[in-house]
Parts: sequence; structure tokens; C-alpha cells
Amino acid sequence: MRMTYREAIRAGLHQGLTTDPRVFLMGEDVGRYGGAYAMSLGFLDEFGPERIRDTPLSELGFVGAGIGAAMGGVRPVVEVMTVNFSLLAIDQIVNMAALYRHMSGGQFNVPVIIRMATGAGRQLGAQHSHSLENWYAHVPGLKVVAPATVADARGMLPAALAEPDPVIIFEHVMLYNDEDEVGDWQCDLTHAAIRRPGSDVSIITYGGCLPKALAAAETLAVAGIDAEVVDLRVLRPLDRQTIADSVRRTHRVVVVDEGWKTGSLAGEVIAGLAEDSFYDLDAAPRRVCAAEVPIPYAKHLEDAALPSTAAIVETVRQVCGA
Repeated sequence: MRMTYREAIRAGLHQGLTTDPRVFLMGEDVGRYGGAYAMSLGFLDEFGPERIRDTPLSELGFVGAGIGAAMGGVRPVVEVMTVNFSLLAIDQIVNMAALYRHMSGGQFNVPVIIRMATGAGRQLGAQHSHSLENWYAHVPGLKVVAPATVADARGMLPAALAEPDPVIIFEHVMLYNDEDEVGDWQCDLTHAAIRRPGSDVSIITYGGCLPKALAAAETLAVAGIDAEVVDLRVLRPLDRQTIADSVRRTHRVVVVDEGWKTGSLAGEVIAGLAEDSFYDLDAAPRRVCAAEVPIPYAKHLEDAALPSTAAIVETVRQVCGA
């Protein structure tokens, strides 16, 4: 079946709501409006206001309510309009959801799913455009995933609903209109995926940068550089084995991350390679990240601030000495 990334997420939500009466969706504009990105369009009429719950504009309040509901035995899917606004609820996510199983000595699970849009590219201004995935991937007690393909968008939500602990799902805004065939969409929340095999260099990325990495790999192939593209998919816990195995095949690596370079997930990946695979590397690892500025509104400046296919190609050429 062919569907868009947006339709795939809707299908996953619909499956959860249809098959498990404990599942409900809550967030700003998820009901009458149908969701900020039309993810729940028509759900209010189908499932009713008890299971499709519009909330006030208070991330601190409705994320906290979702966490409390999860502790009470239901399975809330909480939609936060954008990752920047999730910072208003970071106390609830980091100090409650992530810690309560540990602090209760295993007596309480917090099976809440928190979905949020992330990333830039649509001229939404700095307060709607950052990539803060690594802030949450830093925290024990959270599982953090970033579906970058339509199949993963379809499969990760049902997989998350089977988890006993909090799952944060990051959906890149530039992927919502992507379309692809979806066959076997079943996936786990543990392993990275090789999206393109190669032998000369590993390009490691996730989320909205995956299409750019794949496009760069095709450009590099014309120049005789065979790039392997690794989609992290799961940001916590990182699949260090797949990363290390890829670098052992290629001996060179470029990590692409829409977050800022300072304190980035890309830096964590490279640190892991220094620990696990130092002697497999034939060249110093390199990173392609967002410019160290708030994401601009103007289109030409926004484009300049973000990782680009051209920047990936040039960095890979440097690593390969081409």
C-alpha cells in the first residue's frame, strides 16, 4: 500500500485506538481541528471526546495529566505541537515520566507516548524549528525514537504502545508529505537500519536528514564513492553495534545531525566510535550539523543554517580524500 508519512502515523494511531480501549489521544487542537498537522482529522467524530481530548494551551498541564493517566493504567498518546514547546513540560517528562519506575522501586510503570514535531524547513521561525532530540536522548528512563521512513512512521507507534515505559516519538516536519510503498511495517524500537549498503564511507543520520544523506550517497556514487547510509531510528538506546559494524566495513564515517554541533547526538555517536572502533578508522570522523544560531525565518537563511546534501557530499569527499 502506498501512503504518506502523515497517513502512516494516522494509521498507527487509528490502529491503537481501535484495538485497545485504554488508548486515547490528547493535546492541543487534536479534536475539532484535527491536529496541527492533520494527524487526527475525523478522529473526534469516530472515537468521541473521551478518547480524543482537546487540551488547554499548557504543555506542563496536559503532559503531566497524560503521565498521571498512564500511571493509572491507561495508554495515553500525548501530542505536543512542536519540540520547542515541549520545554514547557520538560519537568514532567524528565523528573516524573523518566524517573518514576526507578523511584518507586519498580512498583509503577509510566506507559505514556509523547509525540512531537521537530526540525526546520518550513519557515516557522526559531521557536518552532529546532531539533532538540538529543536533550531527551540524554535521559535514562526514556526511549527516544525518530521514524525517518513511511514504514517506520507506520510501525513505531504500535511498537511504542507495547512498551511499559515512556516513549518519545520525534516526527520531522519535512517528512509529513513524503510518500512510499509500505509493505511490512512491523519494527522494533531497538535497532538501527542500513538504508543503503556501501563500502567506502558510513553516513550515519536520523529523522529529517535521512533523505539528504541518501541523495548525497547517490551523488557520491557517480564520483565513484560507495557510501553506506545508516538510519539510527532509535536515539535512546543507541544501537552501537550496528554503527560499529558499519564502520568496520567502510573505515570512514560522517555523522549528519540537524541539531547544533555543540553537545550533539552526532558527538555522542563519534565518542562511541572512539571507544568501540578507533582502530577501524582510516580517517578522522566528521560531523555535518546545523549552524550554531537560532534557526532563521528567511528561507535562504534557514536553508543555509541546516545540513544540506551539498554539505554532506563535500564532507564525505574530504573524509575520503577525493
